[in-house]
Amino acid sequence: MAIQTTYTHARAKLASLLDEVTKNREIVIIQRRGSEDVAMITADELAGILETAHLLRSPANAKRLLTTLERVKKASGISQSIEALREEVGFE
Repeated sequence: MAIQTTYTHARAKLASLLDEVTKNREIVIIQRRGSEDVAMITADELAGILETAHLLRSPANAKRLLTTLERVKKASGISQSIEALREEVGFE
């Protein structure tokens, strides 16, 4: 669950809020009077969200990824070592 705080409190406790975001992977929502709220998350988490959005933007790619995820959940795929995969695709 996200931590919600006011702008005034966030400004006074910025260092501890940043620690909470980075150490505990918390999301902090800063409520601003008269303006939109703002969320603080770690940069790598934002990068992951943006990458996921990019990969799911194409309907065909989204379908492939979701089909693969379902196969993994059902454990219906074929197990293969990294070495065997490299040999199969021609990487030495």
